[in-house]
Amino acid sequence: MEIKKKLDKLPKHIAIIMDGNGRWAKRRGFKRIRGHEEAVKSVREITEECARLGLKQLTLYSFSTENWKRPKSEVGALMRLLGHYLVAERENIMKNNIRFTAIGQLKVLPENVQKELEISRGKSENNSGLTVCLALSYGGRDEIVRASRLLAEDVTQGRLKPEDINEEVFASRLYTQGMSDPDLLIRTAGELRISNFLLWQISYAEIWVTPVLWPDFRKEHLYEALEAYAQRERRFGALSDLS
Repeated sequence: MEIKKKLDKLPKHIAIIMDGNGRWAKRRGFKRIRGHEEAVKSVREITEECARLGLKQLTLYSFSTENWKRPKSEVGALMRLLGHYLVAERENIMKNNIRFTAIGQLKVLPENVQKELEISRGKSENNSGLTVCLALSYGGRDEIVRASRLLAEDVTQGRLKPEDINEEVFASRLYTQGMSDPDLLIRTAGELRISNFLLWQISYAEIWVTPVLWPDFRKEHLYEALEAYAQRERRFGALSDLS
């Protein structure tokens, strides 16, 4: 597949809803955590390939605000796995010139995870390649409510006039301040829903859904998504020349 020949049509920012870890494990008779462990391999391969292709950003829906409702044993295992991942992948992040960051309610994560997040973010902040952003304890509605609260506080304190609030000002209060909106949203495991992910930011993103479970997702599946994206015409609400 000659993806490199279509660099002008590649998305700058890909967001992925990584779904299907539990189903992958269940189909094989494993505990759910085994699916999450296997999913790390997919994260590594897709991250490296996006970096190789010269994409600007990859945002991965890693743990939602709703995921806290899962059994404590599973949540605890996920947090331990996350902490291990942050340490184990740090060398790979630096080798691939990746800038690492995270969004969400990060202060509610375990202290050791917060510490490792900060270390990875600090060590990689001067890297100039792909930005990898983990959405952790993240929810789109929560993010919008938080931004609204910040704007209300600014108005109350006289720092902002209500009539000055526009899309740009609102976006500046989101977790993703300073980031570009996703051009392509990929969802694995065949589910046809957004699941409270980047609700503001994906308003004009192209959506591509695959039945492949995330632990099985590899670069050939990424190429399928990129091929589909390259064939689409993005009009952002306007009419095409053929309309």
